[in-house]
Amino acid sequence: MRRRPGPFDWQQLSRRDALRISVAGGLSFLLPPLGVRAREERGTGRAKSLILLWMNGGQSQLESWDPHPGGPAGISTSLGTISTSIPGVEIAESYPQMAEQLHRVSVIRSLVSQETSHERGRHAVRTGHRQLRHVVHPTLGAILAHQLPTVEVALPPYLSLLGPPRSYEGGHLGHQYDAFKVHQPGGALKNVDAGVSSERLARRRKNLAVLTNSFRRGREAAAEVKTYERAVDRAQQLMDSKQLDVFRIDTESQATRAAYGSHEFGRGCLVARRLVERGVRVVEVSLNGWDSHVDNLTKQRGRAKVLDPAMSALIDDLAARDLLQSTVVLCVGEFGRTPTINKNEGRDHWPHAFSCLVGGGGIAGGRRIGATDPTGQSRAPSDPVSIPDLHATILATLGVEYGKRLQTPTGRRLAICTGSPVAQLLAE
Repeated sequence: MRRRPGPFDWQQLSRRDALRISVAGGLSFLLPPLGVRAREERGTGRAKSLILLWMNGGQSQLESWDPHPGGPAGISTSLGTISTSIPGVEIAESYPQMAEQLHRVSVIRSLVSQETSHERGRHAVRTGHRQLRHVVHPTLGAILAHQLPTVEVALPPYLSLLGPPRSYEGGHLGHQYDAFKVHQPGGALKNVDAGVSSERLARRRKNLAVLTNSFRRGREAAAEVKTYERAVDRAQQLMDSKQLDVFRIDTESQATRAAYGSHEFGRGCLVARRLVERGVRVVEVSLNGWDSHVDNLTKQRGRAKVLDPAMSALIDDLAARDLLQSTVVLCVGEFGRTPTINKNEGRDHWPHAFSCLVGGGGIAGGRRIGATDPTGQSRAPSDPVSIPDLHATILATLGVEYGKRLQTPTGRRLAICTGSPVAQLLAE
């Protein structure tokens, strides 16, 4: 069986490898072409961009956004709770900074999925569809890059910061909609500088043009030729771009950098703010380490020390720059954790009723959607929100026709999303 190539990874390639891959199949950010003037509005909805904070491994709802203190032994969290800026809503005490920002987003406590494994859970939450053998669905980010109007920025429309491999695919839309991956946010991109003088680079480009013209003869209609030429053109424009400074955070004040935190996730969140400020459509920032089958409390506390300052700084920064009204922020993982604590003091996988935070871009803030039972053990939360419903809400906010059908390379017509928007989140 022929192995399907993985997503493009710029920072692990040499310049020669990058050119070779561009000839074979195109870079991950090559469509649509640059130089096209952005529409007056980047979408028909109020929102223009999405920042996804991906909690890789599955964050515990009980030690974050839906604590159940004082319950039966072996079920409740030993963490205390704190009041938030949403009246009547308490969260785990590990999130004091987010408690102050919570009115700017909404808390969904009744998110439901059907998948209990990491791979299938990631696919379900990231694409809005269950995993099938013969169809690879595009992620939400790929859909947005495909459906939203282009903007005049020499930057990829869809980026993944700190993400694992093979989780950010364009699916049946093609690899041109894979996320552009950045492993070390906060510094200059690797392998973008030509590494030679401008004169030598000009000679190389001239020689490349000669080879391209020779290769084109007799193949004018071939898709491979068009993909190759588009790849080279976009790669050259990115190399020449004056916008690459967006990845460097040394121009930010010390106070701003300190607010996000000194860890790579905090730097990733700061870069995400800088990217949407430049007009990038989708930025994902991943935080690993949530899979707490052993010693759950220690792991959840440790991750909270990273997430709390970074996410609260991001939301506060977006609001201060008038970007929150045009940027949807979603914090979610592939599932939650079991209400019962196992013999290793850990919590296992629980897709039946878990939590997420979502806000910005016109999504109503300060709301609590759904509820779990007093112990959190019920598999039937009140006012359940399915993953497709969450996707439909975000797509509608960004002005995408979420029920639209797209044709796959095999001729099948598949709906972008099978859910319906959550009315409470779209109400003013």
